[in-house]
Amino acid sequence: MNRQVVATALAVFLFSTNLLFASPPLPKPDHIVIVIEENHAFSQIIDSPAAPYLNTLARKGALLTNSFGVTHPSQPNYIALFAGSTDGVSRNHCPTSLTAPNLHSTLALVGRTFAGYAEDLPSTGSVDCVAGAYARKHNPWVNWQFSPIHTVPAEDNRPFSDFPADFERLPTVSFVIPNQLNDMHDGKEPDRIQRGDQWLQTHLDRYVEWAHAHNSLLIITWDEDNGKSDNHIPTILVGPMVRPGRYGEPLDHYGLLRTITDMYGATPVGLSRQALPLTTIWASPDLTP
Repeated sequence: MNRQVVATALAVFLFSTNLLFASPPLPKPDHIVIVIEENHAFSQIIDSPAAPYLNTLARKGALLTNSFGVTHPSQPNYIALFAGSTDGVSRNHCPTSLTAPNLHSTLALVGRTFAGYAEDLPSTGSVDCVAGAYARKHNPWVNWQFSPIHTVPAEDNRPFSDFPADFERLPTVSFVIPNQLNDMHDGKEPDRIQRGDQWLQTHLDRYVEWAHAHNSLLIITWDEDNGKSDNHIPTILVGPMVRPGRYGEPLDHYGLLRTITDMYGATPVGLSRQALPLTTIWASPDLTP
């Protein structure tokens, strides 16, 4: 057998093997809801008795055990998840005005929609820095509200009270930002973990159940850790397209953003262009997870 025939046979074998063991294609959820929690490390949440609901979701869905924030403090992490870059923001100052491409603008180019729902935002389109337990530093899209390019319209910066009871009315992708009393930011341990866990169950458990029957996805992640775990944070994905389990696939805010944009064929933005989307956690299209 000559060398060319051997090489051809080997190439066919390797191609067939890659097809056999290739990861399923990225799903395209009808809706994605992303909740961002505050300032807790992976070890503080996972397997903690203070977070029974979150740990139920971690068992029901995919738990990323190798997930990390990109920096400290809070605000640049939120901006990184929304725009693929901290965009020069290195602290929690307000106001901030930004012009870079972002999740809202890139989804709009492929006919998809985005809205942010922040608890205690005083009104639709509010640009307040602080209002009660609401803090603009945890609301990244407002920084594009007056941008001449890649603008986020005021009507897509909404209070959580506008989160629809009819989930069919949700945009393609939405962020949910609990206030600082309910996102594990304020208070002492373990009370603030318990309060955040209960808030999630009260406000989003019905969506979780609905999502399983309606090709939709819930993502819960943290902005950063407590400053003591190399920024190691929990990230949990729950939905019918997810294979339940614990996964060591590396992830940060840029990789999570890249996963979302790739799901809809949108152009990745910022440093998420250099990140890889999640590939190991998805159920095969013809299998029930």
